[in-house]
This record gives sequence, C-alpha cells and structure tokens, in this order.
Amino acid sequence: MRWLVAAAVLTPLVALAGNRAPQTSGIQFRPGDHRSLYVATTFGLLISRDDGCSFRWVCDQNLGYGGAFDPKYRIARDGAIFATTSTGLRVSRDGGCSFATAIAGAWIDAIDIAPTGDVWVATANSGRPSDVYRSTDNGATFAPGGLASPVIWWKSIAVAPSRAARIYATGYQVAGALPGGGQTRPTTRLAISDDTGAHWRDSPLTGVRFGALPLVRVLAVDPADPDAVLLASSLAGGSGDRLYRSGDGGMTWTDVLDTASPILDLAFEQDGSAVIATRDAASFRSTDRGASFQPLTGAPQLACVGQRGDGAVFGCAANGEPDFQAIARTGDGASWRKVFRFAELAGPLDCPAGTAQHDTCAGLWPAVQHALGATGATGPACSAATPAAPPPSKSGGCCDAAGRSGGLGSIALAALCGGATRRRRRR
Repeated sequence: MRWLVAAAVLTPLVALAGNRAPQTSGIQFRPGDHRSLYVATTFGLLISRDDGCSFRWVCDQNLGYGGAFDPKYRIARDGAIFATTSTGLRVSRDGGCSFATAIAGAWIDAIDIAPTGDVWVATANSGRPSDVYRSTDNGATFAPGGLASPVIWWKSIAVAPSRAARIYATGYQVAGALPGGGQTRPTTRLAISDDTGAHWRDSPLTGVRFGALPLVRVLAVDPADPDAVLLASSLAGGSGDRLYRSGDGGMTWTDVLDTASPILDLAFEQDGSAVIATRDAASFRSTDRGASFQPLTGAPQLACVGQRGDGAVFGCAANGEPDFQAIARTGDGASWRKVFRFAELAGPLDCPAGTAQHDTCAGLWPAVQHALGATGATGPACSAATPAAPPPSKSGGCCDAAGRSGGLGSIALAALCGGATRRRRRR
C-alpha cells in the first residue's frame, strides 16, 4: 500500500529505498498477542510491543533488501518475522535483531500463514521455474507445493482461516515465443487446493474481466467460510481494479466493486465486514461479507488496513496532510483516532552487539531521526497503554536507542514527514 500525502518541504538527503518519501504501507499482527504491531514503511519495519505507545525502527539493510522494494510481512505465533524480498525469504527469530535467509535466490512475491502455523510462499522468478512452497516447521524447511512452472509467476497466495487445507494461488503466465513465429498471449491462472497442496484444480474464472495484462490477486478469504473469497482483477476497469466475489470456492464470480484506482489492501474482519483501501485514497466497506460495498466516509486516507485478533482495526494513514497520523485506529469504521506519527518514533530496535540491527541500523539512526524530526515523544496510544508484551526469546527488547551516532551508509530519507504523496509501486 503506497500512495499519498501533500507536498511540504522536500529535503534531498541521501536516498533510502530509491528516493521515496517516508510512508506507511502495511500492517501485520502476531497471533495471540494483542499488544504488538508490525508496520511496513518505505524506510524499513516499525515494531511496537505496547499497543502503539512506542515504535522502534528496523532498517532495510537488516531485513536484507534495498532499492524501491516493498516486502510483504507475516508474523508467526512464536513471534518469528517473515519478510519477502526479490532475492529470497527472510526470517527473524529474535524479534527483529537479525534475519536469515530461509529460501535463497528466488523472487518471493506472496506469503501467508495458515491457522495451523504452516507457512506458504509463492515465487515469481525470471529465467527459472516458479512454484508455491509450504513449510510445516515454521519456516525451517520448505517443500515445493506442486505448481512448478517455467512460464508462470505466482503472484498471490491465501489460506482459508477456517480451513487450513483450502489454498488459493494466482499466477500470471507471461507471453512466449511460438515455434513457428509470433507469441502466445499472456494468461492468468487461479489454482485451488482442498488437501493442503496435494492436488490442485483450476478456477474457470467465469465472469471475470481482465485488464491489458490478465493479472488477478486473491485478496482475502472469509474468516468463517472457506468458499467465500475476494479477488481483484488488476486494471480491469481501465485505471482501477475490479473486485470479484465467489461463494462457491472459486468456481463462479460476481463483480461486487469497480474502483477508480488500484486496490492497495483489503481486510476481511471477524464479523464479516470488509474494508478496502485504494490508491486514490477512496475507501469502501462491506457489511454483508463482501457481497456489496459502499464508500467508507470519515476514514483517513487509508493505504493499508488490518484487524488484530482482539478485533481492533488499524490503518495506514497520511503522516502529513490531511490526516497527520501515520497509523490510525477505529472501533466502528466511522471514527478513527491517531495511534502514531513518524515524529514519535522512539529509535532503532535495541539489540545485542553482533546483530545486524545493532551493528548497522543503530549507526544509521541519526540521519533517519533528523529527517523525520523524531523526538520519541509519546502519542495518544500511551494514555491507555499497559505493560508491553515480552519479546520473543533471544530478542534484545525495545530499549531507547536514540542518540546513537554512526555513518549514513546508503540510508536516508527523501522527504520530511510534513508531506509526501503515496504512489502504488508494482513490479
């Protein structure tokens, strides 16, 4: 999720992630932990373990990526942090202090974690086969999922929350040369498994319209019904996406929403409501399990949205105008309150010497602190804060690390937080 904000004074510091302005782009939660928040940004990962009272920064060098890439994150029940990159799957088992490569040499384009703890990833490789992979040991090892293809890039994967054996995976088949000349047309595929990847069947995608490139993505599965799934067809509406719903496990589809710009995120909530954020800052809400959508009024300019296990709904908002809140929270979808702004960032995640977070990120913090105007001041989330949940084992915790010195390295920010315009970044 990436878009927004009005222009304030832009300060050309050294580039972080391809000269991009500081923006929030996604939010994830740790199952069973109702205090932790993991926020994806254009300058790394932010972690709060006290319900948003304070956030700590993990730099992209520690995460293992660079440039204008936006990892997708998932958090396991034991606190392991999984991050997709263009060169492999990265995982941290010490709360973000260090990351190791779990799958090397592959463009990891999608990830999901089943209610059983199985980790599923999808690859989109150039020049080598792509596949989906499954881990039954929390990411220690992965096995191919039976969808290997030299011509398909697997772009999304989703596990039904109420039935871990139901898997949805979408792929885009690139055009290729024909033996007698000419090229094949690009096509799309939606593969569905009812037995945890042992067998797959294809959806006919009946009734689905496609854009110039036939790319579809499974956005969410109903938390109570494995047959109810929401699918976006990219740019099938010209400048926007078409959202489709299936109530029969992907066999037939109904167009439920056409957007004016690409869909950035969708949260299917526990009560059957669904919230959509799009690139032009228009948001939509469904109260009938995705069968219909209406404009969501009163919300900030959402770039991401997600629901934590305790029912709290969070969204990525404009750090500058008009919202002045990088992360917002709602209880009813109509009224939102600020949780956090970049100026309240407390410092880098504090970790032991010898970890990439300590040895690299801490030295880069002064430049980031200066660009963001970060003072570590607490926000409104602290007024009702309770003691933070303990970090995973081996973690260095969340002690204050502001004021450390070090070189800039390759990090800095492209703009002050007073403004920035979010834009969708696609591969």
